Amino acid sequence: MSELLINIDWYEIWQATLDTLLMLGGSLLFTVILGLPVGVLLFLVGPRQMFEHRALYAMLSFVVNVLRSLPFIILLIVMIPITVVMTGTSLGVAGAIPPLVVGTTPFFARLVETALREVDRGIIEATQAMGASTRQIIFNALLPEARPGIIAATTVTAITLVSYTAMAGVVGAGGLGDLAIRFGYQRFQTDVMVVTVVLLLLLVQVLQSVGDRLVLRFSRK
Repeated sequence: MSELLINIDWYEIWQATLDTLLMLGGSLLFTVILGLPVGVLLFLVGPRQMFEHRALYAMLSFVVNVLRSLPFIILLIVMIPITVVMTGTSLGVAGAIPPLVVGTTPFFARLVETALREVDRGIIEATQAMGASTRQIIFNALLPEARPGIIAATTVTAITLVSYTAMAGVVGAGGLGDLAIRFGYQRFQTDVMVVTVVLLLLLVQVLQSVGDRLVLRFSRK
């Protein structure tokens, strides 16, 4: 067994795993913080909604669609000057988080909008009839009712971020993707490639399992 893993440095594997988790956690946090209000706004100003505004909705949709359609590897390169200004570096975990957030926030916002559209319109109308303010409608009706969908959206976004963190290794972001590229691909160390891929697969499985359990838990309420 040791001969099969002759190129493996378990300390480097651990450090790369930790870097991947830091990139995932940091970027997911900012993605949710930024994407949730954008998704709510998209819903509120969308067709046949409370604050329907065609021009604003069209503008927001255009920006979201453009950012969603831009390949992440190109976004990484384009954002290098902005990332350096924001974090002081374009390398490592800190240098990866800004493009990760920009790449996934529009994606998450669109998923949030979809989840909100699935809320029974009767609930919103009943809340309005009771004289609730816009804030009360959003926080006491919309978001609680859409919670399973938003959790599912967060899970999908987290899994997408795992693949993005691997791609970020191309520009020296660190993590398992960087390890796979530098050792598994460039030095033809197949054992390193296999271990990093297995760890990424396990991470995705854990995220999906946790997300499914949370969705099931809140769907019962």
